[in-house]
Amino acid sequence: MYLVVIAWLYVVLMMSVAEATNTTGTLLGAIITFFLYGLGPVALVVYLMGAPARSKAIKKRNAEERAREMAGEIPAPEARPDMPADKS
Repeated sequence: MYLVVIAWLYVVLMMSVAEATNTTGTLLGAIITFFLYGLGPVALVVYLMGAPARSKAIKKRNAEERAREMAGEIPAPEARPDMPADKS
């Protein structure tokens, strides 16, 4: 996956260089091209592609904590003195 990201950023960098060095192009246009065609979409895609891994890590952490509570290593949430009592 990272190979595609690096390749796309290279293509966008070359587009930005072409924009900046063109006789009718501007440096501002090159910067906007790089951010709107490159960094913005790539950051969004990498974030969305990493979502399943993040949720799996959260579930694993919760399962490990639950297993430690069942084994008696840490007190259950209702028995912890630092947690506020539930008033419902």
